[in-house]
Amino acid sequence: MSLKDTIQLHTNEAMKAGENSSLAVLRMLLASITSKEKEKRYKIAKEETQLNDEELAVKSMLADDEILSVVTSEIKKRKDAIALYTQGNRPELAEAEEKEIIVLQKYLPEQLPAQELKKLVKDSIAKTQATSMKDMGKVMAYLNPLIKGKADGGEVSKIVKEILSQ
Repeated sequence: MSLKDTIQLHTNEAMKAGENSSLAVLRMLLASITSKEKEKRYKIAKEETQLNDEELAVKSMLADDEILSVVTSEIKKRKDAIALYTQGNRPELAEAEEKEIIVLQKYLPEQLPAQELKKLVKDSIAKTQATSMKDMGKVMAYLNPLIKGKADGGEVSKIVKEILSQ
């Protein structure tokens, strides 16, 4: 079962159980996934004009790793909103965003512990032979596929900067 199928199943279960807050988040997530699939379909249709509608639909379906990117993006949006709500002294709205993050995190793989993350960063720095902050992009490019969905990009970036600036 694909990640999208799992999300759809959980959406149906939330609907039957009357869990309106979870249902709203899951519907929004499915809408984001559908939007990304439409973008992908449009790009493919422009490049490969000989495909029929059925082939196009199959090729434009998002893979699980692409769906993880959508989930991660939605979580990031909520973290940004929390920061703004906290700054604007709106704790009730920040709390609502926190609850949405909890629902979304169920679809991410288990997060890497801080120690393991630091070890991965150090290994990546060694493998890319990075020596200064100028090499940060190279390190992040090497590291991103290894940690996709398993760690917050901001946290990883902070660790890379910390180690490279030593």
